[in-house]
Amino acid sequence: MNDVLTLRNLWAGYDHEVVLEDINLSVRPLDFIGLIGPNGGGKSTLLKVILGLLRPMRGEIEILGTSVHRGRRWVGYVPQSTEFDHDFPIRVWDVAMMGRLSSRGLLKRFTSTDRDRVEQALRHVGMYNHRKHPLGELSGGQRQRVYLARALAADPRILLLDEPTASIDPTGRSSIYDLLRELNEHVTILLVSHDLSAIASSVKTVGCLNRTLVYHNEKLLTAEMLEATYQCPIDLIAHGVPHRVFPHHAP
Repeated sequence: MNDVLTLRNLWAGYDHEVVLEDINLSVRPLDFIGLIGPNGGGKSTLLKVILGLLRPMRGEIEILGTSVHRGRRWVGYVPQSTEFDHDFPIRVWDVAMMGRLSSRGLLKRFTSTDRDRVEQALRHVGMYNHRKHPLGELSGGQRQRVYLARALAADPRILLLDEPTASIDPTGRSSIYDLLRELNEHVTILLVSHDLSAIASSVKTVGCLNRTLVYHNEKLLTAEMLEATYQCPIDLIAHGVPHRVFPHHAP
């Protein structure tokens, strides 16, 4: 089975400042990768490279066996939840419909197919009944579901998520991760998060990124991996049953 995303010897940064060094990553279809690391370690930069928003300094990247320029139409993106003007008059339906712009273009009319895709996406995330509501009236968790619908409306094969549950209450976080596990049945997911408990319970494989990437294509996380990533001593502590965050493995 061919990889859906491949990065080979990738270096990237801004101006002449290197942020990512020699990144190698092969993502299998329907994987659910959790990517952790410190602030400034390059996680958001990596997503920008995959989205084609930042050109690598050197190295190669392929999406579904083709270039970023051609393959990025198959990539959906959900950014971090950000503050916005809650009085801005935009409805849930209109936000989700933005996901169809990549296939229609700015000046073309939306078709019945576009509307069907948006309805399906909103129903999938449980927000169709809110389609006429202003976005500013929704809770943080509901808005993230709308942003997920916007990404899903583009029929992605790969879904990138940058801290999708930041500033969301625990109930909302749990609901979002339940939804992501469901979506992973037909979409490959790459999730950036600081939430180790969510990473432990939701993802299939895990990687650590701090300029360089430690990734073994397994759901394994050791203190050695974390210390190499955060560059300080780390204790793994879990509460409840089972008393283990990730299974032990040899470095």
